[in-house]
Amino acid sequence: MLALMGCSPVLNREYMETGSREFDSRHLTETPEVFKDKLFILGGVIVETKLTEQGAQIEALLVPVDRYGYLKYANRYGGRFIALYPKSRGILDPLIYKKGREISLAGEFVESRPGKIDQMEYKFPVFEIKQIYLWEELVESRWPSYPYPYFYPYAYPAWNPWCYDAWGRPYPCPPYWGPYPW
Repeated sequence: MLALMGCSPVLNREYMETGSREFDSRHLTETPEVFKDKLFILGGVIVETKLTEQGAQIEALLVPVDRYGYLKYANRYGGRFIALYPKSRGILDPLIYKKGREISLAGEFVESRPGKIDQMEYKFPVFEIKQIYLWEELVESRWPSYPYPYFYPYAYPAWNPWCYDAWGRPYPCPPYWGPYPW
């Protein structure tokens, strides 16, 4: 059951089968009339979310996705894009869809829109969102991550019969059956 769930797409299966995942955003902005109303599957890292009269507008860094809609390379970006979510379907709250969050979406290409990134002129491909998936936010622990059990000050109970957890509380070390360091 877990193996089947691990291979399920994050977006609607019909969108995943009909949408294009392999594309170059420069082609979209150079010849927008060729790609108008075509479905694309894309991933992104949110730069900004705004609410407008027409609905929500997400500006994001383009990240390639695999055949299940999972982000392939979080450090390999293919430019930026704008995704529009119509007001008639609800709102995407900017506090939830905030800077740094990762998304996967199915969207129809609408147009190429001129804009700016800081002071530089840029042409954004614009998509109308058909379905969107917001990835879980990674939460960093305020405690340092130690291998469990945390052995301090020595790694082997032969030298010290006490182990310490991440908060420094002692407990008796379990017997060690692995190879010794010498």
